[in-house]
Amino acid sequence: MTKCVYCGKEYDIPRGLTLVMKDGKVNYLCSSKCRKNMLMGRRKVRWVEDPSKVKGKKAKPKKKKVVSRKKKK
Repeated sequence: MTKCVYCGKEYDIPRGLTLVMKDGKVNYLCSSKCRKNMLMGRRKVRWVEDPSKVKGKKAKPKKKKVVSRKKKK
């Protein structure tokens, strides 16, 4: 069983995507959702198990924002 480098989910080898980078490093991704988010540079999304394990910057503690939306007429 391989482990997705983005979300940390374990999946069977015939599924998912295997990316081989120019430096020879192999990245396993479980879905196109993980691939697209990784390539866009997103670090912290709700469905990732532990955002601090995602490659790149360290995750900051979660802060809740209150967003008020105005209704359009």
